[in-house]
Amino acid sequence: MSSSTNNSSPIGVVLLARHGDRMGFYQDPDTYTATATQITPLGNQQEYQLGTYLRSVYLNESSPSYIQGLSTGLFNQSQVFVQADLGGEAGVIYDSCVSLTQGLWPATTSNNITLANGTTITAPLNGYQYVPIDGINPNNNMTLEGFQNCSTFNAHTTAFYDSPEFQEMQSQSMAFLNLLSPYLGGRSTSLENMWNIYDYMNVNYIHNATFAAALPPTFLAQARALANWHEYNVFSDVSLDGIGNIAGRAIIPTIFEEFEAILDPTNPTKLFVTAISYKPFLSLFNMTGVAAANPQLAGIVDYASVVALELRQPNGDPSEATVRFNFKNGSDPQFTTYNWMNTTGDIKVTSLYNALWSSTVNGTADWCSVCQNTEVSSCAALTLAAQQAHAAALSPISPVGAGFLGAGMTIVLFGVALSSLLFFGLLRFKRPVFTRRKDREDDQVELSKTQGYADSVHPPSTVSRGQ
Repeated sequence: MSSSTNNSSPIGVVLLARHGDRMGFYQDPDTYTATATQITPLGNQQEYQLGTYLRSVYLNESSPSYIQGLSTGLFNQSQVFVQADLGGEAGVIYDSCVSLTQGLWPATTSNNITLANGTTITAPLNGYQYVPIDGINPNNNMTLEGFQNCSTFNAHTTAFYDSPEFQEMQSQSMAFLNLLSPYLGGRSTSLENMWNIYDYMNVNYIHNATFAAALPPTFLAQARALANWHEYNVFSDVSLDGIGNIAGRAIIPTIFEEFEAILDPTNPTKLFVTAISYKPFLSLFNMTGVAAANPQLAGIVDYASVVALELRQPNGDPSEATVRFNFKNGSDPQFTTYNWMNTTGDIKVTSLYNALWSSTVNGTADWCSVCQNTEVSSCAALTLAAQQAHAAALSPISPVGAGFLGAGMTIVLFGVALSSLLFFGLLRFKRPVFTRRKDREDDQVELSKTQGYADSVHPPSTVSRGQ
């Protein structure tokens, strides 16, 4: 926990929220390819209650954490951006996000319009507020699911399963796992399958009264502790730019872009909401040192958990802007502020950027390279563009003619390829956020990142958390 010294109210907030309760689903233990599932009314209610809590914290002028200037009445689209992962668990994350926004911006009869004839019309459902949500398809945009279709991540998972640490834990837990067989509906009791073991037990414990009554009292907590250990080691790494951190490395550039937008006085957007699965939390907690400083967080976050990265601007100076790390784990009554990045309290935005930026996966081309993927549609488009540009330089005509024609065709085809990539959203020209590193130009094409190794962040070898 943290004792922060900057008591100014936040000027903007980036929220990362996990989905609510859902029905069971299966994840491949090697690739984490998932089957579809669906949210439950309990999950909708959890997210709605989370949204109501967040409204009381950030959209309430009497709250000490009220976001300066943010509308407390009707939803103002210019001030808010909401996005949700469309992958993995099918529509569960998106549906959760809908319920979250219902709590943040509840129905109100003020959501009405008066027509020319004097009639006042209130929106359906007693003034329901329709909040736009940007759905992120991981087949086209890897920022929220950087681990999917990532060959090097799959190799990392295999290496973990083959490691001496895994073999030792498997030996230690074998007797307990064998006891679980009657409660797993025929599922494998191998340690590799630990996520699916725990998820099956947890879902049935919540929704199946017969199962809940039959399960021995300590079994779910023991399974949770093993699942925490399993998932934390899969979705973390000993070095910041290790492939185990890919879920965090992929989402961090978006977080920095949102910080930049908040600090831009000409940009009205001050609240960013991103709905995700549990996996990016694991990587982010590892990369930022939150788990190392708070070992109880080295595991799967509960349904409807949320991280709030609060930006504050002491004395109105953007160069002195700081970030506070708040986390609410599921049904916790309120936020807890945690120390992170090996420091106490808030950290300067520039310091956070300098510590993490070199480890990020910044854009589609970077992800394709890091994950050694040329097959998904976005990577295939980049590969095709490179091949077209290369082919333009290979001409059968005379050397002199080839020199002129090849150069001209290269420019033309490169322009066509570049336009295609820009059109499909696979490449962007942008000014880097918080430009303070000598190796970054003012304007550049995001085709590669600066390579570098940061100080190692070592995950704890065991966890004891279970609910």
